[in-house]
Amino acid sequence: MHHIPAKQARLEFTHISDEVAFRGERYVVTRNGRELMAMISMEDLEVLQTLENQRDLELANKAEADICKHGTVSWEEMEKRLGIDRE
Repeated sequence: MHHIPAKQARLEFTHISDEVAFRGERYVVTRNGRELMAMISMEDLEVLQTLENQRDLELANKAEADICKHGTVSWEEMEKRLGIDRE
């Protein structure tokens, strides 16, 4: 993985985008030494999205199991529990 300052990334955008798209290189763009963003291939993005979707599904299944086990609470009851005054 390469780290590159934002100013340099702007100047070399075409080269970097070719490296990312065709060679699978990964770049972290920095500003003032801080990591700002990443440039990754579409293949890497698809993997990340698949992992994110799997995690979302796991969380949804866990929430559904929790609802089946404990039931739900009305919005009004939740407001009371949290001390929210609607008036």
